[in-house]
Amino acid sequence: MRVSSRAFGHAVALFTIAVWGVTFVCTKVLLRDFQPTEILFLRFAMAYVALRAASPGPLPGLTARRRAVTAAAGLTGICLYYLLENIALEHTMASNVAVILTATPLFTALVARFAFRSGEKLGARFYLGFLVAMTGICLISFNGSRLSLNPAGDALAVLAGLVWAFYACLTSVMGQWGCSSLQITRVTFGWGLLFMLPFLAFFGFDGNAERLLRPTNLANLLFLGLVASALCFTTWNMAVRALGTVRASLYIYLVPVITVAVSVAALGEPLTPLSALGTALTLAGLFLSQRDRR
Repeated sequence: MRVSSRAFGHAVALFTIAVWGVTFVCTKVLLRDFQPTEILFLRFAMAYVALRAASPGPLPGLTARRRAVTAAAGLTGICLYYLLENIALEHTMASNVAVILTATPLFTALVARFAFRSGEKLGARFYLGFLVAMTGICLISFNGSRLSLNPAGDALAVLAGLVWAFYACLTSVMGQWGCSSLQITRVTFGWGLLFMLPFLAFFGFDGNAERLLRPTNLANLLFLGLVASALCFTTWNMAVRALGTVRASLYIYLVPVITVAVSVAALGEPLTPLSALGTALTLAGLFLSQRDRR
């Protein structure tokens, strides 16, 4: 692979994770007026409309097998992952969920290696980098608070991480079809929205337009739908195509680091010594894991 292609992959992966690292602020604001399932459906519906306008027409070379793959990607990465994450947050501490979900690169590597038989061979530096990064992430997430295990919520968070790992591997499969990332993301979102409908009927959906048109809510929904979903899922597919499934997934380590940076810069929260040490260890772990493959 050319150096320029790898550099582009690293750049779009970093951009994507940077955006995803700040979406918690938008979601927290919207939760005052919307249920989690409503936020998910609205953001991905906006994203689908935008992608449909940007890339109309059917996916080229769509066979029954490819249709099944895109449906599986929509079910795992768009529907189940976010639903499991939100339900997990209702049953366990947010810090527990953050730590478990940041272990997704390890889940992805194992799923790619043993379920898809397509992953790269993992060396000692990958596992060492994982341990160093997770140590840093634990310091950031708990930051002196007491660890509290909640089996139901923690198990749901592990399941969400595994679901995302399958989505990441399916993204790699779709990247080999020769279609644009825009087209693949659009079709995947379409399936994800279809799979959300039964859950939406179960949890309920309020059609009140007044709360939707409030400037703060509308701005946050547009950011989540157009930037964090339509744009960033497309750039994530580009990153996976350029770097490979495992290497791109390693950037998920940076999510808590970005959260700390945003909290300090935008919310005025103090940078504690534990957070600073955790940030340094997380970056070191990412570097070690990225250096594992030449």
